Amino acid sequence: QVQVVESGGGLVQPGGSLRLSCAASGSSNRFNTMGWYRQAPGKQRELVASITRGGITNYADSVKDRFTISRDNAKNTVYLQMNSLKPEDTAVYYCNARIESISILGPSYWGQGTQVTVSS
Repeated sequence: QVQVVESGGGLVQPGGSLRLSCAASGSSNRFNTMGWYRQAPGKQRELVASITRGGITNYADSVKDRFTISRDNAKNTVYLQMNSLKPEDTAVYYCNARIESISILGPSYWGQGTQVTVSS
């Protein structure tokens, strides 16, 4: 059974920092691209950042130069370092992990999310 578990969310003041972690497990195949998404109340879920197994990253324009995504392939874990946090960053952050496939795009799995609240 594939599991994706996020951790590290919490309450921080504007300008503060937070580091999220996501551990994926339970697959006989390797995990390919992993990424972080977020969803605020009343808004669509949006991509925050993603990273391939080879380390190629992609960021939403709203978080470039503030957030950094990284991963540890041996631990099947992806991290999101969030600096200079703004109230607009408040959302539930979800981790997504895709299973590697030799022929077609493998299935992806979602974590249950971790709440990030940026407020004074």
